[in-house]
Amino acid sequence: MNNPFVGSGVALVTPFNADYSIDYKALKSLVRLQIAGGTDFLVVQGTTGESPVLTAEEKLSVLDCVLEENNGKLKVVYGVGGNNTMAVANAIKQIPKGVDGILSVSPYYNKPIQRGIIEHYRHLSSCTEIPIILYNVPGRTGSNVLPETTLALAEVPNIVAMKEASGNMEQIMEIIRLRKADFGVLSGDDAITMPLIAAGADGVISVVANAFPEKFSRLVHTALEGDYDRSRKEHYDLFPITKMFFEEGNPGGVKIALKERGISSDVLRLPLVPVSDGLKERIVRETKRLIGY
Repeated sequence: MNNPFVGSGVALVTPFNADYSIDYKALKSLVRLQIAGGTDFLVVQGTTGESPVLTAEEKLSVLDCVLEENNGKLKVVYGVGGNNTMAVANAIKQIPKGVDGILSVSPYYNKPIQRGIIEHYRHLSSCTEIPIILYNVPGRTGSNVLPETTLALAEVPNIVAMKEASGNMEQIMEIIRLRKADFGVLSGDDAITMPLIAAGADGVISVVANAFPEKFSRLVHTALEGDYDRSRKEHYDLFPITKMFFEEGNPGGVKIALKERGISSDVLRLPLVPVSDGLKERIVRETKRLIGY
């Protein structure tokens, strides 16, 4: 199965009202911003969507809202992961029609060995025909998916790509070097997306693209076209705010920019808390610069 997820993907935030309920009106506005801004595919209920603090029912309601507003315009990927293989498998079986892919993080906390990670994903792949994107983020899971593990899983027919957020350029380039032609590699770190595409990666699942889909899409697509001068310009123009977005945790920073753009509030659910006033001021100032007012 060829990897259908190429270009600029966005890990959508989940907008909340002041009472911490889901703001579906803002979510629809965010989807429309992505469609207009050149995003290639939407990722619903990743970590940026604060998935750990949403109920199973809320997650599906967010997905339904995105599917309805998107109306088939962009590919939609749904985040379903965890450290209980059978529970994840059951959740996968309940995914509604209209979902084009699954993003599934490697099991966290119980820290399986590489063979356990392989068997976990093999079991998930047996439960669905939907394409699966692996997700390696050692900073959150406590374990690293090694290149040889990724390459072994790439042989599973419906495992089509890896979102790599290890931050280890050498590791990611080893996967790119040895992968089969139809297996995708997606950057999981906004700050190194341009150099990773230059090294052969196929795109990104981005946080920054929530607030600046136009610029991030240009960064990605010009790099994919080999126009590194234009891509580098966008890369360095976004670089300061990219660092700000992660300075006090994600998605607190990007929600400030979305509020400044009039898309949604900056409300977070505990245990996440709002960014400091000083960081907020810097993000607002940089957002105004980037969108030209």
